[in-house]
Amino acid sequence: MHSPQRPLSKLAVSGVVLAVAGMLMAALSGLGTRMDMWHFSVGFTLLKWAAIIAAVALAVALIALYVTQLRQTRRGTLPAFLGIIIAATTLTPPLLWMQRAAAVPRIHDITTDTVNPPRFDAVLPLRRDAPNASAYGGAEIARQQRQAYPEVQPLVFAAPPRDVFPAALATAQEMGWHIVAADADSTRIEATDTTFWFGFKDDVVVRIRAHEGGSRVDVRSLSRVGLSDVGTNARRIVTYLDSLSAKLGQQETLSDG
Repeated sequence: MHSPQRPLSKLAVSGVVLAVAGMLMAALSGLGTRMDMWHFSVGFTLLKWAAIIAAVALAVALIALYVTQLRQTRRGTLPAFLGIIIAATTLTPPLLWMQRAAAVPRIHDITTDTVNPPRFDAVLPLRRDAPNASAYGGAEIARQQRQAYPEVQPLVFAAPPRDVFPAALATAQEMGWHIVAADADSTRIEATDTTFWFGFKDDVVVRIRAHEGGSRVDVRSLSRVGLSDVGTNARRIVTYLDSLSAKLGQQETLSDG
């Protein structure tokens, strides 16, 4: 005679259902914001609740795994594992985001030249309704930037500005920025970059000027919304300058102290 089949663990099923609900809410938080279905603060709230639901799902799935594996009074090991994987995958990005947010200052305007920051011009009409002003915040913002992002520094190349400009423009295009203006005569580039998850618009200006027989490249990246950029603008500038440096070869980093 066959022994009766063990009942399916309701905890395992609940863990999967909660994990999927959290995953869908997390996806919706970014998608709805990108599609202008709601204000970005609503997207943040949805992401927060998605993380909470995912944390509960993770706890439920772990308990279900104990019941199904150790006590063996219920079946449902596979659903329990599935709930753990989905919940952990959903929970990880918000936790990393919170960790980064706590580790960096609440600023959203980063530049390689804090004394004479590159000014925006062509993108100003696009920023007309932006909560964040385009004017630089001054000495206090500069102090916080230098402390948090010492790696954000201008670059100097031996080539003249007119020779550096094509590589600078190509690098901006390769990074997926939307080029708003590119003036070879003034050797300036203005562009807009869109963040992946929430679709935030950040504006960038690249300024190339003559410097000691060569060129100095300065970059400024400014968020349109949000008090803190969670380090996004600094990472964007460093990535851009690293890519440009790789294109042009020999270069020198200047201190913006």
